[in-house]
Amino acid sequence: MQDTSTQYDAIITTCRTLFKNKMSDYGSAWRILRLPSLTDQIFIKAQRIRGLQQNAEQKVDEGQESEFIGIINYCAMALIQIELGVIEQPDLDLEKAVALYDEKISETKTLMMNKNHDYGEAWRDMRVSSLTDLILQKLLRVKQIEDNQGKTLVSEGIDANYQDMINYAVFAMIHLSNK
Repeated sequence: MQDTSTQYDAIITTCRTLFKNKMSDYGSAWRILRLPSLTDQIFIKAQRIRGLQQNAEQKVDEGQESEFIGIINYCAMALIQIELGVIEQPDLDLEKAVALYDEKISETKTLMMNKNHDYGEAWRDMRVSSLTDLILQKLLRVKQIEDNQGKTLVSEGIDANYQDMINYAVFAMIHLSNK
């Protein structure tokens, strides 16, 4: 599992760098986004990945990797929004936003390491297309929970679904980097 931790960190370093650079360019404008808006952004990225996996022709010269990075970063933003709530004007400086990003990713990696221990790294035998489908399934679950105003009877909350999507996207990127 040491390889998984190292590979995970390498993927997150790429994602974090993009998050930080976009924060430098745009500030925390994303803080005005409500959770359903973030969920829809993630959904668009996952649908594009699925399209890339299914379509023979590609008209935009961007691969799956950039979309998986987007999923990871939007999920981290959603986790921050769950904690801080939505605001009307950007309110985070670069340092605070990156610290919150690091906190959410650290919690998510810990969850991954615990599950990875229990599941015996089963994801290593999965296809990238299956990981994409799992992300889409999680998105549909999140949309349903959002439609239910966050209420669930027996299911995990929205935050756990966002964490799972981050981890599935990291796994997919590890697979793609090994090809």
